[in-house]
Amino acid sequence: QVQLVESGGGLVQPGGSLRLSCVASGFAFSNSYMAWYRRTPGQERELVAGIRRNSENTDYADAVRGRFTISRDNAKNTVYLQMNDLKFEDTSVYYCNRLPLLSWGQGLQVTVSS
Repeated sequence: QVQLVESGGGLVQPGGSLRLSCVASGFAFSNSYMAWYRRTPGQERELVAGIRRNSENTDYADAVRGRFTISRDNAKNTVYLQMNDLKFEDTSVYYCNRLPLLSWGQGLQVTVSS
């Protein structure tokens, strides 16, 4: 059974940091391109960051490049998203998934507010 279990969301002030984690099971994680997405009400879900199977290449949306860092631990079937210098516009529900897409997990609410 495929599972994507995200953790680490919450409320943070502008300029603050959060680290999201996603533990995957039920598929070949170490061979998979993994990514973090976010979906804000009224907007399409967007890819925030992605990482290739051996961490040799990463991809970032322009809006987060230089502030967010994606990483993975294949031994733990876990992908991380370190989010620094958070901005109001980063408020969203964050999801992890692979490419090609699997069923979505429950997502994590990240709220940036003063």
